[in-house]
Amino acid sequence: MQDYIVRATAGGGSVRIFAANTKKLASEAQKLHKTTPVATAALGRLLTAAAMMGATLKNETDILTLDIRCGGPLGGMVVVADHKSRVKGYVLNPHIELMKNAAGKLDVGGALGLGVLTVTRDMGLKEPVSGQVELVTGEIAEDITYYFATSEQTPSSVALGVLVDVDYSVKQSGGYMIQLMPDAKEEIIAHLEEILPTFPPVSSLLEDGKTVEDILQMMFGNHDLEVLEKIYPAFSCNCSREKTKKALISIGLDELEQILAEDKGATLHCHFCNTDYTFGEGDLQELVSSLS
Repeated sequence: MQDYIVRATAGGGSVRIFAANTKKLASEAQKLHKTTPVATAALGRLLTAAAMMGATLKNETDILTLDIRCGGPLGGMVVVADHKSRVKGYVLNPHIELMKNAAGKLDVGGALGLGVLTVTRDMGLKEPVSGQVELVTGEIAEDITYYFATSEQTPSSVALGVLVDVDYSVKQSGGYMIQLMPDAKEEIIAHLEEILPTFPPVSSLLEDGKTVEDILQMMFGNHDLEVLEKIYPAFSCNCSREKTKKALISIGLDELEQILAEDKGATLHCHFCNTDYTFGEGDLQELVSSLS
């Protein structure tokens, strides 16, 4: 089944909702980066969050970046999304050993440790708009909830989950993002305060065969739930050999000549999709000639 995000409202439009099934997205990332289970869970969660947050961008050229820097063995993660929820991302250390918490679940919080989450929106202005918060738990959903509360003053509830199988493949991946608008009534606020603390994990519900729509119906069935649209996220990296060639040209003639003389070639690596672009001696000579 194709991944998708449902954009919806409830409470007469006073609650904004995004809910996602991102199994293929998380699977693609796992295969590209050959991540071990904890890294798969962490990256899958952040990709899911970015896909839902990307759906809030208004313009075609807007770009959202989620950057986690941390002291744990994962080292950090970077994920980028556009307005169509096309995302790309990587983990600094994708091959960490299996880590489980006291409950026997993948210990994403322990793998991240202390650190900071930076959210950057590039909307074509003179400077991108950024907000930064310390990691609250390292479980990612709570950290993004905290970001919304402190940096954007938007009361939110974010849930993210990735189930990883024994063969390291992704069994399920998904999440939801619920945000209260300023006109949210006490009735809907009270309902959320009652239901959310005991609501089942989204990955478990997906594993039980529930659809994204089923999950939203469970949560908002009697509170004017209205599904507005479906969005189809995907792992998509826009790197190319031509862009990489331009990056080489941008370092300047002197630097290129030095690389040509000493190394006889160059290999540039895209962290997002794990692709190498190799330029041999002849390629570099051609670039040097174009700048001479």
